[in-house]
Amino acid sequence: MATPMYSDAPLATISTPKFRTGKFPLSACYPDNFVKTDPFTLEASYMALSHNSFIRGFNSIYQQAPRIQAADKQDFVGYCIAWHDCLWQHHHYEETEFFPSLDKAAGRKGLMAGAVDQHAAFHDGLEKFKSYLTTNESHFSHVELLATMDSFSEALHTHLKEEPQTIADLAHYDAPETPIDIMALAAQAGKKQVNMAFLFNILPVFFLNMESVQFEDGLWHGSFPPVSKPVKWIMTKGAPMWQHRRWRFASCTPDGEFKRLAV
Repeated sequence: MATPMYSDAPLATISTPKFRTGKFPLSACYPDNFVKTDPFTLEASYMALSHNSFIRGFNSIYQQAPRIQAADKQDFVGYCIAWHDCLWQHHHYEETEFFPSLDKAAGRKGLMAGAVDQHAAFHDGLEKFKSYLTTNESHFSHVELLATMDSFSEALHTHLKEEPQTIADLAHYDAPETPIDIMALAAQAGKKQVNMAFLFNILPVFFLNMESVQFEDGLWHGSFPPVSKPVKWIMTKGAPMWQHRRWRFASCTPDGEFKRLAV
């Protein structure tokens, strides 16, 4: 019997500011011109795409947990913890690298204070999620796991929906005397979170939950993440060869298409 196809539930994915505003051609034929025209909208859109990966990761866990058999629990727990660690690392680098660099560039304090407060709103629930799984690895109850996820899902989803627009709105602080190179600041901060352990043990949960073929009419297919083809191959097909049994629980193929769930 075939397993179910993944679906965007219980959390809905979010649209990108670029697609939502309709300011630029949806064909994305002129990405260089787009960057020069509105880097804040583009960076906010990149953030929305990243957040959708976190959302699909959450959903894939939520949908499969009730059907996990004893033989699959260790792999599934590894997948769940990778999702937790990816989300935690993302917010950690924002608070320690990206947000401070934005404040420094703008000459202001607390530009992203609202986002930090939102991080705090779901922090305890997220940590309870990981603690429960690490403590009860082979004996976890899907009922208790889903209840834990329900306890922080609303706060998490609110944050993931709202933060990209906050990034887009930073354009108001970009001025000749305080230029904000939003794309460069985000790239510099992002590079600092990647190491070998992150690449092989965590990053696959991010890339294998990134659907791009259908989303927004394929606007981002082949253009996000903005890396070379060899690097993308390493991220989507090379690195997942390690711990491969974990990544089968993801929602998407390495080529950005939805797939049937593992269970």
